[in-house]
Amino acid sequence: MDEKTKSNQASASPSLQERPTLKTIAFMTGLGITTVSRALKDAPDIGAETKERVRLVAKQVGYQPNRAGVRLRTGKTNVISLVLSLEEEVMGLTSPIVVGISEVLASTPYHLVITPYGFSKDALAPVRYVLDTGAADGVIISRTEPKDPRVALMMERNFPFATHGRTDMGLIHPYHDFDNEGFAYEAVRRLAELGRKRIVLLQPPPHLTFHRHMRKGFDEGIRDFGVEAVAFGAVDLDNSLTEIRAAFETLMRSDDAPDGIVSGSGAGSIALIAGLEAVGKKLTQHVDMVSKVPSDFLSWLRPEVITMNEDIRHAGRELAKAVIGRIAGLPAEELQSLSQAI
Repeated sequence: MDEKTKSNQASASPSLQERPTLKTIAFMTGLGITTVSRALKDAPDIGAETKERVRLVAKQVGYQPNRAGVRLRTGKTNVISLVLSLEEEVMGLTSPIVVGISEVLASTPYHLVITPYGFSKDALAPVRYVLDTGAADGVIISRTEPKDPRVALMMERNFPFATHGRTDMGLIHPYHDFDNEGFAYEAVRRLAELGRKRIVLLQPPPHLTFHRHMRKGFDEGIRDFGVEAVAFGAVDLDNSLTEIRAAFETLMRSDDAPDGIVSGSGAGSIALIAGLEAVGKKLTQHVDMVSKVPSDFLSWLRPEVITMNEDIRHAGRELAKAVIGRIAGLPAEELQSLSQAI
């Protein structure tokens, strides 16, 4: 075999050590590069059997479209940016929401990129970066505020997004939320049925929308079930667990100690229990607790706590579907959902 033949064969058969390309799939299937490209794009003029063969080979060789090339051809990045704060990591929400989003994106061309920002940092900065650089085709944000400047900016730019939580701005936008109002009302009802008379709420920080919802449900429950609310404004869910424990221990040593607790997070509940036991008191004997939780862990550790589950993984799936729907041009009012406590 002469050198020219060897050279032609080498150029015709892509090395398996190289990054798989359309040329790789074309060589392995015996199809033309254009046919392969159109099959991967689900073109109507390509037969189902050919599409299936191309997709199977693409999966076997680990083919991924070149994002730079896609962006040059279509103006799209195929990226969804999830903007998360470190507060959510502390509360244990990051992992399940990422899993939920990823489950939906797995069957689409989109990839998830997490854009974090730190405590007390400008929450608008990561959103502004995505908008100004075109780093993503859509954004998912959380820790939504009643008058959220991120929502206002993305609405002004007509940029696809979805929020974990609602706003109070008179703007119709995609969201998924949990019924915190219903949770707090039901929690007070259960404590009242257990004979508890003085109930305290570990609530979200006041600047977030779900503070209003949870507080409303709690206050209505206090009124409807004839029990008394115990003030606990020293800390909220954004405080460290050490701070929550210390504040609750102080409250339990006071003359204003409660006999019922509504906790807005499972992690916060652990701190409350530690504060309770530090003063020699026990759950169910001296105090009953109802807690919102993102998983079963608290029930495993403390089965005496009444738990109501917020499915964060489901929230991730709903948010992914909402932002993809918005990219596709669906009306925002069709991309809104609300989960009930389980």
